[in-house]
Amino acid sequence: MDIQKVLCFLDDLILDRTGQHLDDVQLGVIEGVLKRQKYSEIAQALNCTEGYAKDTGYELWKILSDIFQEEVSKNNLKTVLLRKGMIYNSNLIIGDIGNGSTVGSVHICESDAESKDFYRGQVIAKLEAVKRLRAMGLTDQQISIALDLPIADVQGVPSTQK
Repeated sequence: MDIQKVLCFLDDLILDRTGQHLDDVQLGVIEGVLKRQKYSEIAQALNCTEGYAKDTGYELWKILSDIFQEEVSKNNLKTVLLRKGMIYNSNLIIGDIGNGSTVGSVHICESDAESKDFYRGQVIAKLEAVKRLRAMGLTDQQISIALDLPIADVQGVPSTQK
């Protein structure tokens, strides 16, 4: 598991939910928890009190519990991420997190072939998202910008009629 990738992913999730990036203490608490450190060890590394580290963790667990729609704590953060399919060996794959929200993906590629397969899958996922975004009322130009796809690719996706 690449902790830095997990931290970036969680920072993006929390930014989407709260409008604020994780601060140094929050990042340190998550990193320490993923390394199975005690709050006292985390606090020492962050040069803060154990109580402050615990309070910071408590606030993080509340936010993450809301995002993942299940209880998240110091004792089960890694397990929740595994259960949600977000960590698998050295891959961090983010998808439907249980509340109907689909989040982008971060993937740590170990080879060129894996990278090409992942890129192909990423493009396919973006093209599938075009239909959902159209259903939400976005124009092809807006979708092209949002998904960073050429307008011709967006226009080439057939519309679904419901």
